[in-house]
Formats: sequence, structure tokens, C-alpha cells
Amino acid sequence: MTTRPHLLYVAWAFPPCRAAGVYRALATANAFRAAGWRVTVLTTTREAYERYTGTDDSLEDLVDPEVDVHRVPFTWPAQETDVRTYSRLRVVLPPLWRRLRRWADMRDFPEAGYGPWRRDLVRAAREVHRTDPVDLVISTANPHVTFEAARALHREHGVPYVMDYRDAWVLDVFSGRRLHGPRSRQARTERGLVADAREVWFVNEPIRQWHAQEHPGAASRMHVVANGWDPGLTDAMAHAPASPEGPEPSTAGVRFGYLGTVTPKVPLSELLAGWRAAVSDGSVPAGSTLEIGGYLGYFAVPRPEMREAIAAAADVGASYAGPVRKAAVAEFYAHVDALVLALGAGRYVTSGKVFEYLSTGRPIVSVHDPGNAASQVLEGYPLWFPARSLAPEDVAAALAEAARAVVDDDDASRTAALEFAAAFRRDRQLTPRIAALRTAVAR
Repeated sequence: MTTRPHLLYVAWAFPPCRAAGVYRALATANAFRAAGWRVTVLTTTREAYERYTGTDDSLEDLVDPEVDVHRVPFTWPAQETDVRTYSRLRVVLPPLWRRLRRWADMRDFPEAGYGPWRRDLVRAAREVHRTDPVDLVISTANPHVTFEAARALHREHGVPYVMDYRDAWVLDVFSGRRLHGPRSRQARTERGLVADAREVWFVNEPIRQWHAQEHPGAASRMHVVANGWDPGLTDAMAHAPASPEGPEPSTAGVRFGYLGTVTPKVPLSELLAGWRAAVSDGSVPAGSTLEIGGYLGYFAVPRPEMREAIAAAADVGASYAGPVRKAAVAEFYAHVDALVLALGAGRYVTSGKVFEYLSTGRPIVSVHDPGNAASQVLEGYPLWFPARSLAPEDVAAALAEAARAVVDDDDASRTAALEFAAAFRRDRQLTPRIAALRTAVAR
């Protein structure tokens, strides 16, 4: 190993991808580079993101210029919307085509949609190692097929690897039930991967505990690496009031904002029902607004039912801002007075957005199951206003408390909020693991 160890970082979502996992991937690659590592990233092409998930070109400006990015082509036939490319079988017998497509997806690796990427990904990893020997591989999921690049170099050359889970593979983080049985291909594949991993990372303690029970022999190698927030993203706006002249309830109202991908798990209808109740009964000041920013659904095409639901609440001040580029995130936060954190239910659910919200020092209204792992992160935040349930009256009550905090505009509370948030900077989550891995690789 040289004095500057070589990290191969494998991630499907990397700039300019706009998927939620891209922020963790971007921050990890940059953090290792800042710590003195040479970093090579294996990811997919810009064309794949443009076709399937959507892009945020501003993210590419944030990649350390010395990070070497290798792009591996990826196709996703099941998500193809251009009917001109469809085979005759797909047009005439769609159910049969779907069954055959799933079989083809799962043949090389047990993951629908992504399995066929395994061969090209492993081939690319071998080529990187051949031209510039790799000292450590970190593969981040999902998709979990990225782990195969790490396993290949470990088996063939003894290269140690880290498995970085954003969520889980065999565990449904929303319901808490198993997605795949103990004897399934997925579970058996995971057991083999975990057994050989140098470290396994999870985003919160509940998910780590579940996997420690599932893989007791690897429990000591499992670590929580929380998502955190990125220094510089919101620093400039966090220290200035959202409303320089102070909001006047009788005229300006209070500006609430939600920023994030609205997935089918997000309680959008419950949020809008609670908002309507708050406006209708005067729980929030007259003229208050709720602005929702981000993608509607996982893919590039917005889900129409979500757009329609927001539009139907326009009469009570709700609006949709559309996708927000990473470069414009601070601007979005700067023009709202309070933030709404709407998440799917589940004790294993944290979301990376909660950390970004903390960095603003703004009041945060939680519209999610109180048992979510996000509640553990927010516990003690002086400007946190959790809804007791998703019932409209409870959501309205939480919105009302946050509105009062905005109107009162307590400088001491804002200062305390920013001090609380400092502990969740992303670099503070990554630094201990980077140091430990540097020592392990050197040894």
C-alpha cells in the first residue's frame, strides 16, 4: 500500500443522479479524498439517470475534482417508457414478458432490475484494480448488486471491503417484517457477504441491532454511520432569520415548507388534511402557506395523483414548487419559516432529510409515526413539534405550535437549535470510520 491508499467506491446513485442516496455517496467519496485517499468511483452513466430517475446537474460541481469517476452502462427494461423499443412479446403478452424479464434480472444476482448489471460492474472493478491496485472497496446499497464488485476483488485479490446500507435488503424498514425468508437467495447471499466484510455500516441503531441479531458473528464489525448534514450547504442561511422583518400573523402568515422526495410511503394526504384543518380553524395565522418541493415519486415522471392532491389544496395555501436542485436547497430553506418532516411509518425509518432540516435551525414539525427512528434524532431539539398522530387535528396542533414559535422568534431557541444540530454534521459521522479503516488497511 502506498502512503495514499486507493479506495474503490461503488454506488449506483452518484452525481448527477437525483435519487436520495446520492448525497451519502457524494459525501463519502469526498470525505475519503479529503482524508488523503485516492478515490475511484464506479457508478453508472448520465444517460441512465436522465432516462430513469432524473438528474441534478448542480451536484456534479460538488464532486472533488481529484475523484476519478468511472461510468458503467446500465439499462432498466422494466422502466423503459418508449413503446417503440418494445418487443412483440412485450406488446402482445405483457404478463409473460414481465415474468421472463424478472427471471433474466435475477439470473446473475437476486435483485430485480439491477441483477444484470453485475457482470459489467465486476468487470469494471477488475479493470480498475489491474491498472491501479485497490486497497479498500466500499459498496453502498441499494441496489445491493454493488456488493458484488467488492466481493469479486476480495475473493480474487484479498481486498477488504465495507458494506454500506442506506436501508436494508431482507428487512422491510417500514413494516419491520422480513422481505425475504432465511433460506431465500437474497438472505443466503447477504450472509456470505456479511461474513467476509471488514465493516458493515447502517444509518441508524435500530437497523444495526436487527442485523446484529441476524448475523451475530459479525455484530462487532457493524457500525452506525448516520447520514448527517453537509457543512456549507445551509450554513449561510442558518444564522439569519427567515423573515428579516419578522412575520406578522395578520398579514404575512407563516411559511411552512417540505423538501424531499414524496414517495408513496410519505403521508401526503394526511399532511394536507392536517394543513387544511389548521388553516380552516385558524390554528395557523391567516395567510400562512405550505410549499412542497421535491420529486413526486421515485422516477423522472411525477406521480399524477400526488400533483393533483397538492393542487386540490391550493385554496388553503398549499403549492408545489417542483424539484429543487441541490444548489438551490439553501435558497428554499431561506424563504420558509418552519419545516415539515413527513415520513413513512416504521421504527427503522430515519431519512437523510431530517439531518438537513436540523442544520437550518428552523422549527420542525414531524408528521410521521412517533416511533420512527427520526424521532430519536430529533429528541432534544428545542424547536421540534411532533404530531401525536396522523389524525388531522393532531397534525394541525403541531403546525400551530410551530407557528407560535416562528411568531415569537426566540433567538435563544434558535442558537440552541444550531448547537444541537452541530453534532449531526456528516463529516463527524464519517471521520471515525475513515480513521479506523486507514489504520486497518495500513496494518
